[in-house]
Amino acid sequence: MSRAMVPSQQKLAEKLTILNDRGRGMLTRIYNIKKMLTKTDSKPAFLSDKSLDSVFKYLHKKFPNIDNHAGALQVINNIKQDVVKSLSLYYFTFVDIMDFKDHVVDLLTTIDACQVHMDVTLNYDLTVNYLNLISTYVSLMILMSRVEDRRVVLSLYNVAYEYLNASSDPSFPRLGQMVIDYDIPLRKLSEEFVPHSRVVVPALLSLHKIYPKRNLPADQMRATGMLSLLAEPLKIMNVPNTDMVQCEYLSLDSMEKWIIFSMMLCHTYLQEAQLWDLWKTALQSGYIVQLCRDEVLHIHSYINTFFESLKGHNLHKRITEVKDLQHQALQSSPAIHRERRKFLRSALKELALIFTDQPGLLGPKGLYVFQALAVARDEIHWLLRHFDNPPSKKHTVKLSQEDFVDRQLPELLFNMEELKSLLRKYNQVVQRYFVQYLAGYDAVLLNQLIQEITNDSNLAHCPEDESVILSSLYNTIAGLSVKQVEANEVFDFRGVRLDWFRLQAYTSVSRAGLVLRDHQDLGKHLNMIVFHTKLVDYLDELINETGDLSIYCFYHQIFEHQFKQCMEFPAQHRFSIVFPIICGHFMNATHELCPEERHSIGTTSVQYAHWFLKEMSDEVNQVITAICEEQCMLNYKLLPKHSAASILQSSNKHKKNKDKKKQVGPEEEKPGTESVRKNRENFTRMDKLHMALTELCYAINHCNVIQVWEHGFVPREFFIQHLETRFNKALVGMMMYNPDTSEIAKPSELLSSVKAIMSVLQGLENYVQIDIARVFNSVLPQQTQATDSFNGEKTITANYTNWYLEVLLRRVTVNIGQIVYSPNHKAFVTVATDNNSKENLYLAAEEYADLTELRALAELIGPYGMRYLGERLMGHVASQVDELKKLVIQNKEVLFNMRTSFDKPEVMRDLFRRLGTGPVKQQGNTKNQVSDVDSVLMRMTIIGILLSFRSLAQDALLDVLEDRIPFLMASVQDLQHFVPNMKDTKYSHMKQQVVNEMASAAGLSCDIDPLLISALRSQKNEDGERKASTSSDTEVANESDYELACLLMVFVAVSIPTLAKKDVSVFKASLEGNLSNCHCLAKAVNQIAGALFTIHGPGDVSDRLQEFLALASSSLLRLGQSQEQEKETFKNRESVYILLDLIVQESPYLTMDLLESCFPYALLRNAYHTVYKASAVDI
Repeated sequence: MSRAMVPSQQKLAEKLTILNDRGRGMLTRIYNIKKMLTKTDSKPAFLSDKSLDSVFKYLHKKFPNIDNHAGALQVINNIKQDVVKSLSLYYFTFVDIMDFKDHVVDLLTTIDACQVHMDVTLNYDLTVNYLNLISTYVSLMILMSRVEDRRVVLSLYNVAYEYLNASSDPSFPRLGQMVIDYDIPLRKLSEEFVPHSRVVVPALLSLHKIYPKRNLPADQMRATGMLSLLAEPLKIMNVPNTDMVQCEYLSLDSMEKWIIFSMMLCHTYLQEAQLWDLWKTALQSGYIVQLCRDEVLHIHSYINTFFESLKGHNLHKRITEVKDLQHQALQSSPAIHRERRKFLRSALKELALIFTDQPGLLGPKGLYVFQALAVARDEIHWLLRHFDNPPSKKHTVKLSQEDFVDRQLPELLFNMEELKSLLRKYNQVVQRYFVQYLAGYDAVLLNQLIQEITNDSNLAHCPEDESVILSSLYNTIAGLSVKQVEANEVFDFRGVRLDWFRLQAYTSVSRAGLVLRDHQDLGKHLNMIVFHTKLVDYLDELINETGDLSIYCFYHQIFEHQFKQCMEFPAQHRFSIVFPIICGHFMNATHELCPEERHSIGTTSVQYAHWFLKEMSDEVNQVITAICEEQCMLNYKLLPKHSAASILQSSNKHKKNKDKKKQVGPEEEKPGTESVRKNRENFTRMDKLHMALTELCYAINHCNVIQVWEHGFVPREFFIQHLETRFNKALVGMMMYNPDTSEIAKPSELLSSVKAIMSVLQGLENYVQIDIARVFNSVLPQQTQATDSFNGEKTITANYTNWYLEVLLRRVTVNIGQIVYSPNHKAFVTVATDNNSKENLYLAAEEYADLTELRALAELIGPYGMRYLGERLMGHVASQVDELKKLVIQNKEVLFNMRTSFDKPEVMRDLFRRLGTGPVKQQGNTKNQVSDVDSVLMRMTIIGILLSFRSLAQDALLDVLEDRIPFLMASVQDLQHFVPNMKDTKYSHMKQQVVNEMASAAGLSCDIDPLLISALRSQKNEDGERKASTSSDTEVANESDYELACLLMVFVAVSIPTLAKKDVSVFKASLEGNLSNCHCLAKAVNQIAGALFTIHGPGDVSDRLQEFLALASSSLLRLGQSQEQEKETFKNRESVYILLDLIVQESPYLTMDLLESCFPYALLRNAYHTVYKASAVDI
């Protein structure tokens, strides 16, 4: 005698929960297997081996009855290890599917035997899980039948397994039969579902209360006030009046899959009016149904193929109806869904605005959020699968691409994310509301309903299991308190929900002690309680259930296309941030039964989030760059040089124009006219750029952190990094430096442009919450170094240093008499002469090397950059000093004699003639005799020019720093003045050195430039190392550096008079300098002497300079004693006399008393009188 089936012992609730989760995992695994076997690069290599094609054909033909000892299969024996290892995952996935199928069939049979009554509005969890299981089961079987090479993979594994273990896998016979049975899955499934239809059909009929209300066109949604809080303002604080609350946010896609799959299997019930109505509406809603992720069915064609395969059922009428429904779906569904998306955009925006303003409404009206998310998600899913899978070309209906290319879709996506973020932000508001609602209303009403059941005369007694569950539910929710929320207590109502699920199973079977159909108020109220508990402890999962967009992970191309479209459409720029946010959903698509795909999906999500943020940052930077260009152009128009035309035009107006008929050309547009507008509606380019900047910055500023997989993306930081890189490139680019043509922007113009850009960037703080000072502090200091840290490219400092040293100063030294350093003008000045070279025609030195331009340069590159410029410049000076030492060594003997015979005119004259002829070249010609003297003067002049430029740059830096940091500069000046005069003599030299270096870095002048000392000292060290490593040049190795320094000063002193022979040595009073720049010798002599004797000597700089003054003055005095013929040769001797005066004025060690003691002041006075008189005549 068979025992009666006890429903409580069948564990229907537990089995449905477990099998639904396992079914989703199986779908994920078979989906991945299908994708891997489709792609050559992901499937095992031996499956692509052409030499095994005959084996694969044999296995496919004989499957599943394969003779494992056949000769054709012997080749598998060689690769059996590889086959078993590579195909085990595939094989056991099919085994797991078979196991899953057995459990599903068993459960469905049990549900049939229990005669469970399904009604989605009453036993919601039971019905939804039941229909979901059917949908998952059908999808799994269809997807399995679409896996390529499944027969080959399974049989290949089994053969290799038998070769290894001497017996076939025990699961293979049943597995092979399952694959054969489900080759046409719906035929087998329809046979299985014949007995299940008694449960399936009532479950589908219960959808008739929900599905038509949810599947409305946009016009009816708008007319009924769907998702509108303002449709009934008086009820805005009330909870929505519905008795099937969980059905309100049930997925429309899921319902359509339930209807279509179930009615395909139970097609004999299509004659019922309500089922036919559901079937027709579902098939009219679209022509693509999702199986798993981006695996879909062209559902109408698939149904017709299935119906045509059923012989003897006379389904011609149904086939015709499906074709008509397909035609209607192709014709009308795209437009219906397009209009629905339009409605949802405005509806979700309204909800977001209201809830942002009044977050307290999230309590009573929270259901509206989940309804909106569910409907919007369904529409996006519909769009993706239909856009990616166009219908076959055999259909005559032409689809409009405008229905699928939705340019405003980012706004809908953004509003969805906005609603989600509001729910998460005000989580405690929702919790407080529903904890009070559960304890204050739900528990009270539940207690009344339980009392009614207890007092029900028709019910003999309430069964024990049901009574215990009801009491437990009441006690749990009745004991809730707001204090638990305030104490941040963690709620967990999973037990409550599972108990209600079990109670549904107990009370929905036939012959139940407590029949749920007879107590519908209890069922509906418990459904309401379950929803309220989810809002307390299950909010994040509920948000994912209704608003998950992880589907985008499998529609990469559409995802990219929609983002690019968003960036091309300015009105949607502010919503672009939603794309990286959606990347955070991708991990929701993973399942614990398929852990191997977590890494690939996670990597994909991170890569896309990075790419989206990078593109957004680039777009913002492009807009900023365009604004900066406009501002730089406006700023360029305000430069002083552009006022010349206006001044000239203004002066011409006051002159009488004799030719009155002569027409005057149109006046040039003056700066500021671009801001004048007659009509505000006329958008200028700048208006459009600022609008675009506003929208893009709104997107960047929308959220602080975007969590994607295990990474956190900070959009503002991302933007700042790209902004710094772009700003850094812009700074160098604005120099317009061209090494080939040696063209470069003036420092003042570059500074003006940089300030214009900085003002634009400072305005960014009005649009996005960033610290722009941080950007400046990161980028601008890098321009003071030789290379930047972004990509190691040359900076403003490096380019300007290279240009000034290699272009400007080289032309000063090479083109003698064309560019002159003028102490009067504080600039290098291009002198107009008849023989100016072509390369100097466009280069006016005073436009680049005057105090104004060097001040601008100092502002741009700062003290660090100016120090780098000085170091490079001193490197050139050191190389010239090295060459001078070589000349001194060549003429050492003569110079030594001259040093001791300066008071013997005849001897000096003879010795001077010998200069330039060393001991090897006793019979040297005249050219060789003169060359060394000229070379010394030329190199000393070059040094003087370089040091004059250094002095000018230091003056410019000092002006800038005194303006920028006056108090700090006052402290530096005090230190420079008082430290050397302190009574404490301990470490005085070291203190002096440190203070001088600090003062020099601040632009203050020092008696001896610390950078020059450093350059000459490093050169001395290099020479010492070279002398120590090589002993071939014994003559150089034995020289005394101090003696060479003394002889160098002698060489310069005795060479100075030869300057009087040169025409370019003439002194120009207007410039306060000589055309040959020999007046720069004054600075060169003093600085070189001070540096050399500080490094090499005992510090007797003053004595050595006095010796130099004696030699130079005696040599110059001999010019005055020369004969008349020689006087004509030395025609510029007055200019050279003045040089002697300049040397003394420049020197901190020489005084006018010393000069007058060895050189008559009357000669100097006459010399100044002569040169100034000559200059006045030239003018």
